[in-house]
Order: sequence, then C-alpha cells, then structure tokens
Amino acid sequence: MSPRPVFVLGLFALGALVIAQEPKKDEPKKEPEKKQYKSNDMSRPRPKVVDPGTTTPSDQPGKPPADAVVLFDGTSLKEEWTRGGKDAEPQWKIENGYAEIKGGGINTKKRFGDSQIHIEWATPKEVKGNSQGRGNSGVYLGGFGEVQVLDSFNNDTYPDGQAGALYGRFPPLVNASRKPGEWQVYDIVAELPKTDAAGKVTRPGRITVLHNGVLVHHAVEFNNKFGEFTISLQDHGNPVRYRNIWVRKLGQYDDGTPPPEKKK
Repeated sequence: MSPRPVFVLGLFALGALVIAQEPKKDEPKKEPEKKQYKSNDMSRPRPKVVDPGTTTPSDQPGKPPADAVVLFDGTSLKEEWTRGGKDAEPQWKIENGYAEIKGGGINTKKRFGDSQIHIEWATPKEVKGNSQGRGNSGVYLGGFGEVQVLDSFNNDTYPDGQAGALYGRFPPLVNASRKPGEWQVYDIVAELPKTDAAGKVTRPGRITVLHNGVLVHHAVEFNNKFGEFTISLQDHGNPVRYRNIWVRKLGQYDDGTPPPEKKK
C-alpha cells in the first residue's frame, strides 16, 4: 500500500495545528508583565546616562524670578530656616555665596502648597567613598518624600537611590549628573492632592522634577492625602553645598494683572 495518504493526512493535521495556534487577528497582543522591584534593589536596570548640556548655571548662581520667595541668597540661613525641626539657628558654614552642610539637617520656617522649587547644589570635588557614601544629601518635601541628592557621576548604586531619584520609589528617567564639585540644579513642581467637600481625594498629589534642565520625573502621583509642607535639606554626613534656593507659588490661569482700561 502506498504511504502517500498517510503523509497527506499528516500535513493536514500539522497545518490545522499551526492554524489553531495562530492568534486571532482581533485579539489584542498581551504585553509582557513589568517586573516589580523592591526598594533599593541593585538588580534594577540603571537609568541611561546623558550629558545635561549647559542650559542651567554652573559658575554663578542663577537669578530668582521677581515673584519668588527667596529662601537662601548666599548670605544667611537664619531668617528662613531652622535646625533639626526645632526653632534653632542652622549651623551650616556659609562662604562664597553657598551654605555647606554642618551640624544637622535644616528645614524651612514657612510651609508651601502648589509650588515651583529651585535648588542649586554641589557634591565635594574631592571624591571620597562610593555608592550612598559619596556626596549624599536629600531634599524632603513633606508627603512627596525625598528627591535624592548624590554624586552619581560614575558612581553606581541602587537606581531608586541615585541623584534625581524619588528615593526608594522611582529612579530618574535618565542620569543627568554633572562631575563632582560642579554645580547642579533641581527644578521641582509640586502639586498637592485635591479633595472634595467630604475630604475625599479627587486628584492625587503630583511631582515633576528636572535635573540640570533635563526632565527626570513627570507628574508622578502620590495617592496619600497630605497638605502644605516644609522643605528640608538632609545632613547625611557629607559636605554637600547649596545655593540660590527659591520657591514660587503656583497660581491659576487668569489670576494675573487685569488688562488696562480702555481710553475713552
């Protein structure tokens, strides 16, 4: 007996199997599940390193906008800041227009809501230590947590703890760090949660961060309920420097100067 019919049937069965395994055209393709990482996980992929360019000041402090609340102009901290959460004068060293960390963290006397926050900072030019022990400090914004300050130029650490990270949660989109000793800039936009008359959150709090003019977080949401916050600068035992710190209150559209009256 000729084996051909068996061979043809085998091809038919194989074709049917292939057709059965092909996904239907109208079925959406399943996206691969995104891996969940633990806080401070060293197995997390590193953000891409980019040169931040020169859109932000380096040798000289920037000039605050006319409507800004200036928190540090290079001369004194005692008017706007307290030490250790208490009504004590900061002990940081002030010289050459900057304040260098010394004697504990400091926090603002004022509280802020929806705002734009500008902070210029520099880690030590002389490199000592590695990972979290190299130029470590942080900017704390109440319910938004900490925007990490760290020397992250050729310094590997867990991604959610490097410069520009929302510490312990989100790494920056890219690593826009400058070299040790060079001045760097954070521009932060913080928006408080919105609530209804019953106190229910209707829109989460959001934070956007630019590092040296490069966007590293965009409208990251915080679901917890919180109100106005102080700004705190952390003492982590490293002589990090700060200068030109100011805040602008965010207004609403059409809240500006009214148009001039028409001349009769």
